[in-house]
Amino acid sequence: MAVISVIVPAYNAAGTLDRCVSSVLNQSFGDLELIIIDDGSADETPDICRRLAEEDGRVKVLCQENRGVSEARNAGLRAATGRYIAFLDADDWLDTKAYEKMLGAMEKSGADSAACGHWLVWPGGGMDFGSAPMDTGFYSAEETKRRIVLPLLNDRLSASAVNGFSVRYLYSRASLLERGLSFTGAYLEDELFLIEFFSWPTTLAVVNEGLYYYYQNPESATRRYMAGCVETFMRSLELKKRLVSRFGLEPGPDWIRNTLWSGLLIAIGNEFAPGNEVPFSAHVKNLRALCEGAEFGEAVRCYKPRGMGRKKAAVAFFARRRMYAALALLYKAKNRGRK
Repeated sequence: MAVISVIVPAYNAAGTLDRCVSSVLNQSFGDLELIIIDDGSADETPDICRRLAEEDGRVKVLCQENRGVSEARNAGLRAATGRYIAFLDADDWLDTKAYEKMLGAMEKSGADSAACGHWLVWPGGGMDFGSAPMDTGFYSAEETKRRIVLPLLNDRLSASAVNGFSVRYLYSRASLLERGLSFTGAYLEDELFLIEFFSWPTTLAVVNEGLYYYYQNPESATRRYMAGCVETFMRSLELKKRLVSRFGLEPGPDWIRNTLWSGLLIAIGNEFAPGNEVPFSAHVKNLRALCEGAEFGEAVRCYKPRGMGRKKAAVAFFARRRMYAALALLYKAKNRGRK
C-alpha cells in the first residue's frame, strides 16, 4: 500500500499526459501510486496510459466510457489504497517537492489535510501566482470553516475570492470514506467537494508556495461551449443549499444572489465560447433570456455585485442596464481570432 494515491482523470490528454505523469513519478516523496482514469478518450491517451503502466509499476490505469471528470475521480477514489488522496488534472503538473512539503506539514502539525498555492500557467509561457487559502501554518476546524467554507459560499465574484480548486489539497483517505464524499456534476464540482469536506470538523496545514502548476489549456472542455450550462449551474446551487441546511452553515444574507451573479457571468461567457456558432442576433436574444429569465432575473434586478475586477464589472454593467447588443459586441471583440 502506497502512502499517497494520486488520481488523474484523462480525457483526450495525449498532448499533456506525459508531462503530468512525469511530475508525479519524479516526486521527491516516492511512496505513492498513480491512478489514471481514461475517460473514454478518442485520441492516443489509452496507448500512452498502457505505456506508462508498463514503464513504472506505481502506475495503475482504469478505463471507462466517457462519463466526465466527477465520475472519473470517483472511480479513482474507489480504486485508491493510499493513506492520503491527491487529485491532479491531466494537463497540469507538480513541483518536484509538492507532496514532500504538504505531507511533511500535515505530519508535523497533526492536521487532517494540507493545502498549497498554485501557478496559473498561460500558453505563451507567462505565470501568475495564486496563493493558498491561508498563509503557511496550522488551522483549526473552526478556522477552516470560516476561511474556506463560508467564502466559497459568500463570495464568488471578487478578485479576492477563495479558489475552489480541489487539486491543491491533500486529503486523508479515511476521512473521505467515513464521510462518504464523492464528486458530483460536470462543472463546479470542486467547490461542492471542498465545501462538504471542510464543513466536517477538519484541520488544515497550509504550505503557501506555488507547488501546483495549473495550465490554462485553450483546448480544455471548460473553455468550449457547454450545452446545458445553466441547468448544470442551478443543480450546483441546489446542492450548495442542501449543504448549508445539512451542516447548519450561516453564510451572509446575499450569498444566493452573489452566487447567481457568478453563474450568470459563467453563462454569458459560455454563450460566446468556441462551439456555439450562432448569428449575432441569436446571441443578443440569448443574453436577454439569461439576464431576464427565471434563473438569474431576480438577482440582476435586486442585487448589485461589488468588488469585481474590471472585466467582470464591465459585463455586469451591460447586463444590469439590459444593453445586450453592446454586451455581445464586447464579447465578439474579446474573442476575435479565438477558435
